[in-house]
Amino acid sequence: MKQLTLNNDVKIPIFGFGTYEISPDQTKQAVLSAFEEGYRLIDTAQYYQNEQQVGEAVKASGLNRDEVFITTKTMTDGYEDTKIGLDESLRRIGLDYFDLVLIHWPMGHDIDTWHALEAAYKAGKTRAIGISNFNSRQTLDLIHQSSVRPMVDQIETHLFLQQWKMHEFLEKENIVHESYSPLGNGQQNLISNPVLKEISEKYGKSPIQVILRYLVQNDVVTIPRSTNPAHIKSNIDIFDFELDNDDLKRLRVLDERKPIDGWPAEMREDEDY
Repeated sequence: MKQLTLNNDVKIPIFGFGTYEISPDQTKQAVLSAFEEGYRLIDTAQYYQNEQQVGEAVKASGLNRDEVFITTKTMTDGYEDTKIGLDESLRRIGLDYFDLVLIHWPMGHDIDTWHALEAAYKAGKTRAIGISNFNSRQTLDLIHQSSVRPMVDQIETHLFLQQWKMHEFLEKENIVHESYSPLGNGQQNLISNPVLKEISEKYGKSPIQVILRYLVQNDVVTIPRSTNPAHIKSNIDIFDFELDNDDLKRLRVLDERKPIDGWPAEMREDEDY
């Protein structure tokens, strides 16, 4: 598994498993299936209400703690609530530390929330901290008012919303770009795209595998989700081929700058794509 190095020298797997909208009663088994197929990065959040089950899967997997990379996200606002919320997350998940904690959404008191994450980082409660759904201006505001630079920005990224302007900004600021909804929440016109189908036939891979490979090959940390063991297995089967430069260009042209409904309005401004 390829890894990227965060700006504090912590290494993050470039490919992982997302648990958004996986119900608590399905989470443990889904994560265990992911571990069996070689996933080592697991992404959860306070909002998902399945942190406990992710922790149960880690313990049941037989893997050492340092073999897995566990991310959660805060849905709290302000210093004290975030500090308390993070301690509650650690208690729920049953681990001594997280590998990465993100501010899930910009919520109004982001600097105070970030300072709580900084305190948790310095106390060893997490090995890295970052943000999610922050645009370039919000990210710079955070950087200018903090002592620890964000290490990751997790934003909606898929074939129809490739986020190249944000990608270049994040690279410049030495922040890793992480994708959520890498398959566009199953948009049918995405999977049935004729260019994508042609490329998938060329490599003997599925359109989904080509999409995931495209993101990974562009150094975007990618976390698809599924509860189907066959899909969990096929999603990670992308490390035995490489897209050539012509195909990378053909896929880049498919970018429609088209977010899924529900993406924050401030992230839809043209200068942030």
